[in-house]
Amino acid sequence: MKRELIYVFIGLLISACKTEPKTTEITTDTIVEAKGDSMIEVNEEPIQKSTKEIKAELTAKGFKTFNYFDEKTQDTILMQQYFIAFLKRGPIRGQNEEETAELQKEHLAHLAKMYELGYADISGPFGDDGDIRGITIYNVPSLKMADSLANADPMVKAGRLEIEIHPWWATKGFPLR
Repeated sequence: MKRELIYVFIGLLISACKTEPKTTEITTDTIVEAKGDSMIEVNEEPIQKSTKEIKAELTAKGFKTFNYFDEKTQDTILMQQYFIAFLKRGPIRGQNEEETAELQKEHLAHLAKMYELGYADISGPFGDDGDIRGITIYNVPSLKMADSLANADPMVKAGRLEIEIHPWWATKGFPLR
């Protein structure tokens, strides 16, 4: 058992020292297998795609992208165009409390559906009482599609909110911190 652990450690050390092109980790699976009377965990290798492969897939779907070379990290960075929708206070705000509560419920369901379908990456309200009430970042290939999805929001249809959309660039695959 001790010898096996040493071999695993040496193998990991050697593989960690290899220089490989930058890839983006897409997913990884952990499988638990039965071996005799005990369970062992087997980690499969993550499915990885190169920046070039990701860019080709996005381009084929109609997304706008560009690369830039980061001198500091020596990496090629893939930028993707998203669309940021500002949800602004609309002109029709005379709904009663019951109507407003129902619209809010439908609004949240709409945003959840956009996220589940992969059209929106993040949504949320602002913490003040200003005219801009919140944002949604749409992960779609065109302004027309983002505008259509944003304007399908029940709050927008009722006039309680208005939409203002702008193209927005972000590094593909980088998480929020």
